[in-house]
Amino acid sequence: MLNASMVVAQKEAVDGLRDVRSVISSLLYALMGPLVVGLVSLSKAGSDGKVIGAMMSIFTLVAAFVGGMNVAMDAVAGERERHSLLPLLLNPVRRLDIVMGKWLGVALFAVAGFLVNLVGSAMVLRMPPLVWLPAALGLLPLPLFAAALQLLISTVCRNVKEAQTYLSLIVFLPMGIGMFLVFFPAANRAWCSYLPVVGQQLQLQALMSGGRVPLLGTVALGCLTAGLALLILVATANRLQRDEIVYGN
Repeated sequence: MLNASMVVAQKEAVDGLRDVRSVISSLLYALMGPLVVGLVSLSKAGSDGKVIGAMMSIFTLVAAFVGGMNVAMDAVAGERERHSLLPLLLNPVRRLDIVMGKWLGVALFAVAGFLVNLVGSAMVLRMPPLVWLPAALGLLPLPLFAAALQLLISTVCRNVKEAQTYLSLIVFLPMGIGMFLVFFPAANRAWCSYLPVVGQQLQLQALMSGGRVPLLGTVALGCLTAGLALLILVATANRLQRDEIVYGN
């Protein structure tokens, strides 16, 4: 039921905005990449544009996972700790509708952090906005995928502290993939461009190094990433059917 999902999404968004410290922390993470790369580009005049582009792409990849992390850890794990999840689940609403609402709330902050980083990157690298349009279909599903994955992990955790530990480790996924592709470019294969996270890293690296991305590959990457996010949301809804989630620890 769409109305139920939107009510849950509105509640998660409002709660997320009330946590000013988390919002400021996510904003600083999103701006960290443009600030660091901007300082590097100023201190190394005429440095290799590919190196700067690779650095920026890693920060952008991480921003997609950091933006909604604080909201995700509170969306399920935090409510389990406060014992406020059970009253919500007792309502005559499908589990998938509840998950979709929570996912929309987390995705709002994930997409916002991702876009802030992209705008900052474009300003630092002096890239015209039109350059990003062909890649938007492949890049924007990344924070949606990150929000779905973080929400699933939040259902596994019993409290906020545990969720913070696991979700912080997830940030190393895009960071590790990005650094591996930068330091070992020979490992890149044609089929890697269609893998979620890996494909976005390659697209970001190409764009920020002054290259272009194929439109067909971008659409395929976006569809695969969005499809995987949907599967994760279904898995999350199934987890909310379990007794240890419904009735507590």
